Amino acid sequence: MKQYIINFDLPALAKSGASAVMGAGKKAANTARAIHEEIATDIAAVRQRDPAAKSDLEILLLYSGVHAILAYRVAHKLYLSKHYFAARAISQWARHKTGIEIHPGATIGKGLFIDHGMGVVIGETTEIGDNCTLYQGVTLGGTGKDVGKRHPTLGNNVLVGAGAKVLGPFKIEDNSKIAANAVVLKEVPENSTAVGIPARVVRRDGRRPDDLDQVHIPDPVAQEIKRLEDRMDALCAQRTSKNHE
Repeated sequence: MKQYIINFDLPALAKSGASAVMGAGKKAANTARAIHEEIATDIAAVRQRDPAAKSDLEILLLYSGVHAILAYRVAHKLYLSKHYFAARAISQWARHKTGIEIHPGATIGKGLFIDHGMGVVIGETTEIGDNCTLYQGVTLGGTGKDVGKRHPTLGNNVLVGAGAKVLGPFKIEDNSKIAANAVVLKEVPENSTAVGIPARVVRRDGRRPDDLDQVHIPDPVAQEIKRLEDRMDALCAQRTSKNHE
């Protein structure tokens, strides 16, 4: 009977094991550092845009929007590593705790501010640029008719007002604003405001809208009514002038 002798090179194995552990530790440290930097940027965004915020500690401990984004940052890293169950477990835990549902597959840039936040839903293929603001009740969702890319893309500096629904795989361009309770079903150009159900776009002459002003938004319906009233007044004045001749 043949004897097989396996020669273990213990020093080499130890070195290889140590390298693997160090590599994993370094990767974990880099991931933690990246998440820390992202959260620091998110906290700074809240401090800049929420006049009620008194300190970074208050924001970190008491703001549900920040908690939801923190959970998303961790879940997203797991999702990218194909740990789908763990990623969804974290996102669902965050939904239970904050009332904000962010799918871990979504792509979110720096400086997102979710104000109040209850009822916010962000779908799996949603993409959000830097320095965006979402208010409570916002849905970035799909229509059920698309496959693959199903959810909207928000550019940089986009504001979505309370209760607004943005549904479908189109883009809201940079510096645009979605008014409260609007239902947006098609692309919105940059530096624009979308109002109504379904939403209509109102140009702002290239002027960037104020980040937090949800009140002084041009109302296209009111503008059309005013135009008709002015036209009727002009016709009445013209008729009165003819009667006096």
